[in-house]
Amino acid sequence: MSWRRALKDTARSGIAVEKKRLEPLIAVRGAAGLAIVIALSLWLFGPAAAASSAFGAFQAAIATFQRSWRPRPELAIASGTSLAVSTFLGYLTISKEPLFLALLVVWTFAAGMSWAAGPTIGLIASSNVAIMLVTVTLPTSVAQAAGHAAMMIVGGLVQAALIVLFPVRRWGAHRDALADALAAEADYARRLRHDPVASFDPQPLMEARNAAAVTPRQARRRPAELHGARGIAERIRPVLASLADPAMGVPAEGHARDRVRELLASAAALLDAAAHAIRHGEPVAAPPAALATFRTPDTGSILTGAPYRAMTRLNTLLQDVVETAGGTPQEDTPHEGAPSGARGTAHSAENDGPSTPRPAPTDPGARGTAHSAENDGPSTPGRAPTHLGARGTARPAPTTRTRPTTRTRPTFLALIPKALKAMRGELHRGSPITRHATRVSAVAATGYILGTWLPLGHGYWAPLTSVMVMRPDFSQTYSRAVARLAGTVIGVAVATGVVQAATPGTLQSGTLAVASAALMYLLMRTGQFATQACIAAYVVFLLGMGGEEWTQTVPERVLLTLMGGLLAMLAYAVYPAWETPRLRTRLADWLAAQGPYVAAVFGSYADPSVRDAPDVRGALLTARTARAAWHAAVARATAEPVRHRGLSRTAADDAEDALAQLGRVAMLLEAHLPERGATPVPPAARFADALRESTHKGAKAIRERRVPTWDAVREALEAWETEDTDKVVRNTATLVLDTLTELSEALDTAVPPMTLDGTAPEKPDGPRDPKDSATR
Repeated sequence: MSWRRALKDTARSGIAVEKKRLEPLIAVRGAAGLAIVIALSLWLFGPAAAASSAFGAFQAAIATFQRSWRPRPELAIASGTSLAVSTFLGYLTISKEPLFLALLVVWTFAAGMSWAAGPTIGLIASSNVAIMLVTVTLPTSVAQAAGHAAMMIVGGLVQAALIVLFPVRRWGAHRDALADALAAEADYARRLRHDPVASFDPQPLMEARNAAAVTPRQARRRPAELHGARGIAERIRPVLASLADPAMGVPAEGHARDRVRELLASAAALLDAAAHAIRHGEPVAAPPAALATFRTPDTGSILTGAPYRAMTRLNTLLQDVVETAGGTPQEDTPHEGAPSGARGTAHSAENDGPSTPRPAPTDPGARGTAHSAENDGPSTPGRAPTHLGARGTARPAPTTRTRPTTRTRPTFLALIPKALKAMRGELHRGSPITRHATRVSAVAATGYILGTWLPLGHGYWAPLTSVMVMRPDFSQTYSRAVARLAGTVIGVAVATGVVQAATPGTLQSGTLAVASAALMYLLMRTGQFATQACIAAYVVFLLGMGGEEWTQTVPERVLLTLMGGLLAMLAYAVYPAWETPRLRTRLADWLAAQGPYVAAVFGSYADPSVRDAPDVRGALLTARTARAAWHAAVARATAEPVRHRGLSRTAADDAEDALAQLGRVAMLLEAHLPERGATPVPPAARFADALRESTHKGAKAIRERRVPTWDAVREALEAWETEDTDKVVRNTATLVLDTLTELSEALDTAVPPMTLDGTAPEKPDGPRDPKDSATR
C-alpha cells in the first residue's frame, strides 16, 4: 500500500462516526459524579481547585468505559489516584524546567511501556500523563498541589461510589460476552446448513473466557446463569462441525443431510434463545418447533455411526445450555433421564482443569464425543438418547464429581507485579512496545520544548496532543491524529461561539463543562472524532471556569494541537514499528502453537487410559491465542504503507487457510475423543511425536525464510497405513498431512519450471477438488 492510500484510509477512519449502542444512564452517572466534584471543589477551594479536581473525576469516569472485566470501581479509583500522584510530582519539578523535562520523559516512557500490560492500563496511563501536563499549571504552591491531588483522589472515589450505589446493568458486560459466544455458535450452526465446512471465528469464545475470570468478591455475587454455559459452548462447536461435515459420514445430499440441516436449524434457534435469556437476565423461551426436532423418533434410523453420536451429544449439550441459561445450578444435580456418564457438561466455564474421573463406559470401543476441556462420557450403548423437552422417569446413579473451581482474576494490587513482569518482558530493542515508549517520550519532550519556545503560551498543548494520539501501531496513531485535529477545531469553534454569545460565569462554565463531558460519555463508543470534539469543548469551558478567557486558549490550542499531531505522525514515520516484516514470525508462532494441539488430540487416541484432557485444552488455548495474534498482525499490516518482505498477501492468505484447516481437522477428531478404557491406537503416538517435532522445525524454517518439509510426518503415516487400526483416526492423519503440504505450497514462492507445452508441471499429489473438505 502506498503512503497516499494509507494516509487517505487512516484519515477516513479517524473522522468516521460508527453506529454503536449508546448507554445514556452510564453517561448521566459519570456526569453526575463530575458535577458533584466540581460543586464540592468550588464550595471548598475555589475555581482553580475545581478545575483541577474535575480532571480527576473526568478521567476516572473515562476509565470505567474501557473494555475491561475488572470491577469498574477499581478502575475509577486507580485512575484518580495515579493522576493525583502524577500531578503532585509534576508540580514539585515544574519550577525547574530540566528536572520537569526529565520527569516527563520518564513518565511518558513508563506510560508507553504500560501497553504491554494491556490496552486498559496503557490508555489510563497515557491519559494521566497528558492530563498531568494541564493540571500541574493550576496550583500556585505545594500545599495547593497537595490539595488538588487529594481532590483528584476524591473524584475517583466519588465515581466509584456512584457505580456501587447506582449500578447500571450489573454484570452487563459479562452477560454480553457470554451471550455473544452463544449467538456466534448459533450463526455458525446456520452457516453449516449451507456450507458444511464453514469456518468459525473463536474470538467470541475467547472473550467469554476472559469475562469468566472474576475476583473472589465477584465470584460470590455472580448470577447463576453465568456459571458453566461457556464450557458448554466450547463443547458445542466441535459437535456442530462433526455433525455437518460430510467427511464424518453424512452425504452431501439426501435424506440424512436434510435431517442434519433440520437439527442445525433447531440448534441455532435454541442457542439464540439461550443467548437472549442470558443477555437480558430473563427465562429461556425455547421455541417448541426446535424442541420437537430433537424428539423425532426416526432420527436413529436416518443417522448412524459418528453423526448419530454427534446428534446425541448435541442434544445433551443443548439441554444443558438451556438449563444453565435459565439459572439452574446444574453442577450439583444430575439431569433426569440422562445416560450415566453423559452429564457434567456444565463443568464450569471458569475451570480449565480436569473433572473427577468417571467410570469407563461398558463398551470399551465406544467413542465419546466429549470436548477435551471436560470428560463427558458417551451415551450408554443401546439406549435411546434423551431428547430436549422429553424427560425420562429413571434417574441415573449420580456420578462422582467435585464442584468446579472458578477462574479467578487477581486483585488490583496483585496485578501490579504481573504488569511489571509484562513490561520487563517487552523491554528489548525489537519490541514494538519499547519502540512506542521511545517514540512517545521523545515526542513529548520535543513538543514541550517547542511549545515553551514558541511565543504562544500554554505550550503543553503540543505534548498533550502527541501523548493522547500515539499508539503502538501505525493506523491508530494516524487516525487518532486526524480525529484529534478535526475534533479540536469543531469543539473549539462550538465552545467559542457559546462563550462569545452567552459570556458564562463560573457556575455557568462549570455547567457547560459537565454537559460537554456527559455528551462525550454518551458518544465515546462512536469514534474518536466525536469524542475529541466533546473533549475540546470540555477543556475550553473548564479552563474558562478557572478564570482563563477564551482568547487565551482557542487560537494557540488549535495551532499547538496541529503541531502535536504532526510530531506524532512524523515520529512513527521516522522510527516505525511495522508489523509487515514480522508476519513470518507471527505465522511461525501460530504453527508452533497449532502443532502441539493437533499432536495432543492424536495422543489422546494412542492410550485413552492415561489421556489428560487439560493437555489438549491448554494446547487449544495456546493455539487460539497465536491465531488471534496472527489476525491482529495481519489487520495492522494491511493498513501499513510497507511492501511485503518475503511473505506476500497471497501467500499469507493461503498459509492462513492451511493452518485454519489444520486446526479444523483436529477439532473434528477432538469431537470424538475416546473415553478411558477405549481401544488404544498405538500408531497415533508415533504420528503425534512426528507431528510435534516437525511443526517445531517447520516454525523455525518459516522464521528463516525457508519452506518447511514434513518427511517425518509422511513416514509416520506410511508406517501407520500398514497396520489394521482405527480408520477414522488414520484418515484424519492423512488430512493433516495434506494441510501441512498445502502450507508448504503456500510458502513456496519460487516460480515452477515450465514444461515443453508451456504449462506448469502437475504437483506430485495431483490436483485437489476445492470443494473437498480437506482443502477448505
